[in-house]
Amino acid sequence: MSKGQFITPTKAARGLGSAKSGTGHFIRQRVSAIALVFLVPWFLYALLHAASGDYDTARLWAGQPWNAMLLLITAGAAAYHMRLGAQTVIEDYIERPATRIALLILNTFASIGLFALVFVAILMLWTQSAAG
Repeated sequence: MSKGQFITPTKAARGLGSAKSGTGHFIRQRVSAIALVFLVPWFLYALLHAASGDYDTARLWAGQPWNAMLLLITAGAAAYHMRLGAQTVIEDYIERPATRIALLILNTFASIGLFALVFVAILMLWTQSAAG
């Protein structure tokens, strides 16, 4: 091995060296996890608080701008963290390239779809509370 080269000669011959994206993926996953450390307790407290009242109280609470913004940030961070975690599992354990690519695409669309559903629901609550 030459100086500065961190792959074995066998991996170099097969083209199985570093993909050069692992560090960025690692950092993004940790940053989203740190955000969720603060957002999830707030979300659980808010959920228990909203569940203690009736439907209209919970709807009005979720429709307030500050709460709606925090709900969207929590949903976005959770969907992004979920996508990164599932991507790691798929890349590490799915060997067939076609299956891996299909699952990675499905993973991305599922996380975007989940966030889109939450976004529309919160937007509807926000507009309903603003209207009445």
